[in-house]
Amino acid sequence: QVQLVESGGGLVQAGGSLRLSCAASGRTFDTYTMGWFRQAPGKEREFAAAIDAGGGVTDYRNSVKGRFTISRNNAENTVYLQMNSLRPEDTAVYYCAASLSVARMRRDEGNYWGQGTQVTVSS
Repeated sequence: QVQLVESGGGLVQAGGSLRLSCAASGRTFDTYTMGWFRQAPGKEREFAAAIDAGGGVTDYRNSVKGRFTISRNNAENTVYLQMNSLRPEDTAVYYCAASLSVARMRRDEGNYWGQGTQVTVSS
């Protein structure tokens, strides 16, 4: 089992940047695919980005490609989401997730979840 704690959310103007961090507990962090989901008010939670256990494979939803970058530091049990060129439609609670594969993560099959961090982008 893994416990996840997000940080780095906040209020930013459109066009600005934020970097989210997710600290994970446990000794097996480097065996998990890590990712980020987001949930806007009144909408379902949606996949945003994922990175495999070794950090060599990444996956993004189309609307964030070229603007968001996911990365991880296995020595520090941390995954990051660098968000650039933010738009008002990126406003959401962002959740860190852990899973056994990118495919399982996308399907939410047994994901572990953090508590979420709010990102608000003003126009």
